[in-house]
Amino acid sequence: MPRKQQQISDAIQAKLEDARVARLATLDAEFGPHIVPICFAYDGKVFYTAVDRKPKRVVPERLARLRHIRAVPQVALLIDEYREDWRRLWYILVRGKAKLIPNSAQKERAEAIRRLRAKYPQYTAGMLPDDAPIIRITPERIISWGKN
Repeated sequence: MPRKQQQISDAIQAKLEDARVARLATLDAEFGPHIVPICFAYDGKVFYTAVDRKPKRVVPERLARLRHIRAVPQVALLIDEYREDWRRLWYILVRGKAKLIPNSAQKERAEAIRRLRAKYPQYTAGMLPDDAPIIRITPERIISWGKN
């Protein structure tokens, strides 16, 4: 049963909009952890990330994160900021379900790509093709700590 959308503060919303990188944690079929840094966009309800044209060791279809999401959709997303002044540290931990957006969901794919290109100039410059694999992360729980 889906959980009710969690309300987040304006301060957390602002951090999610401004943050440039997150870490996506997935589980393989044997529940072994895997974590990678990602670019992301947040639309106020869900997070989007894409497999872009940065160099990869394997073709996108064989990437661990995509295989893991297909096997076990539970994921965690960590957005944080480190400062030497520890009074200014913060993090946002998102736990939820990930899903690969099918090519048939053209409207959602187009909106996700538009948001990602608006946030990252590299994506507008060709690093994010229209046919890129797109992942939607639907939060089930959002926890924050630190300077909000």
